[in-house]
Amino acid sequence: MRFIYLTLFFLLLLPGTLLAQQISIALGKSPLPLNQYYTIGIQLHDQALKEYSPFPEIEGFKKSTKYSSTETIITGGTTTKILTVYQNYAPLAEGEFVLKPFSMKVNGQTVQSQGTTIVVKPMATATTPGTNIPDLIAADKEPESTIDVQPEYIEKDDNAFLTLYTNKDEVYVGEGFTVALYFYLAAEDQQLLDFHDFTNQISAILKLLQQPNVWEESFEFTEITPENVIVEGKPYLRFKLYESVLYPINLQPIRFPQLSLKMLKYKVAKNPNLLNNERQEGYKTYFARPREIKVKQLPPHPLRDAVPVGNYSLTEKLSRKDAQVNKSISYLFRVEGEGNLAAIMPPVPETQPGLDFYPPDVRQDVTRRAGRVMGSKSFTYTVLPREPGNYKLGKLMHWIYFDPVTARYDTLRPTLTLSVTGTRDTDALVLSRDLGSFYRIIENEDNTLVSLHQLDEIRRYTNIILVVLLVVSGFIFIKRRKL
Repeated sequence: MRFIYLTLFFLLLLPGTLLAQQISIALGKSPLPLNQYYTIGIQLHDQALKEYSPFPEIEGFKKSTKYSSTETIITGGTTTKILTVYQNYAPLAEGEFVLKPFSMKVNGQTVQSQGTTIVVKPMATATTPGTNIPDLIAADKEPESTIDVQPEYIEKDDNAFLTLYTNKDEVYVGEGFTVALYFYLAAEDQQLLDFHDFTNQISAILKLLQQPNVWEESFEFTEITPENVIVEGKPYLRFKLYESVLYPINLQPIRFPQLSLKMLKYKVAKNPNLLNNERQEGYKTYFARPREIKVKQLPPHPLRDAVPVGNYSLTEKLSRKDAQVNKSISYLFRVEGEGNLAAIMPPVPETQPGLDFYPPDVRQDVTRRAGRVMGSKSFTYTVLPREPGNYKLGKLMHWIYFDPVTARYDTLRPTLTLSVTGTRDTDALVLSRDLGSFYRIIENEDNTLVSLHQLDEIRRYTNIILVVLLVVSGFIFIKRRKL
């Protein structure tokens, strides 16, 4: 009976344990120089980020921007996606700082961290590239009705504007460009403006920004935090309301309509006293001008409609450069760079009598940061040599893409050579191909047989217990009525 209860207990506990393994907290590296960020990240496995509590404060650090990265791993037909959202922390001084244990609530689940000690060293010599400043678009002033305008309140001029920023005005089909919606507010006017009904307004704005003919890589963020920037020599607070990288899939122009944002604007009391408020609420609407991005056709090429577009490089690796006949090896073909990684397909090796290539395992790592989408896509092939010899992999496979910077097609080719030794065995019935991690752990796993009817037995005993409890309850009920 004890075995039955323990089994039921662990069955109830198992889903919670598996869920806890899907969300975790990743702490940044220490030590770090004074001019670099420390990061705290939350990682989610095979699930979307719906909500999360604010990241903790760290004494001696100031919260800065956020960014996210997505890692996709395909192994043996199974796909795993890992989403990580990072919070940047800017160190304020050199020294040793303590990150106390903390917890965060992510998608309704509480995740714990034990904290750590962070060491900040002197400033590194490398310089950090500056941020792009969007073009300024003056806000069309359109005051709306205010609440009980009274003579003792005056309306001050504000220095604020809404702008839709794009880093390119013309792109090729498949070429990515950044789109960001910013609200700029002069530092000295912080007390004059505030957001109004932001959730409903941003939902309507996002619908207007959606494009039917693009692939979108959106930057996920749930908090609108201001950034300190300099525009034309003046300090501003910049609020990032939306950011994505878009990849057009056909020649239709990308058109963004005029966008508007309604803000609370306060009037200031001319002679504040105890009998009246210092501020009075009103409203003001800011507008971002419409934009159009022209889309160009790629230059003539037999594979013009199939090649990916971006700036890429190749990294390759063989598990062994010297192999034996009928002994499998692994070959890694990794494409790295900036572009639409989701559109990258694996190169198809040409048929070679002495080598067998098997379909690759795929792994995709995507980082969205500072308005750019970068990362890598890896293809790991299992190669089975059948005949001895030297095989130049560059003659067996290649990968073509279009570089929008040079406006030319380019080809990535392997440079490695595989040397195979041994004697061809035409009568071999069992080939020692590496079939993956599942088969490599067979020898270490328990081979005890488990009954397929074990759950049926647990269900049967549970039903018996319920019947006994029902009979006892009925007996007690009837006995009390007789008394």
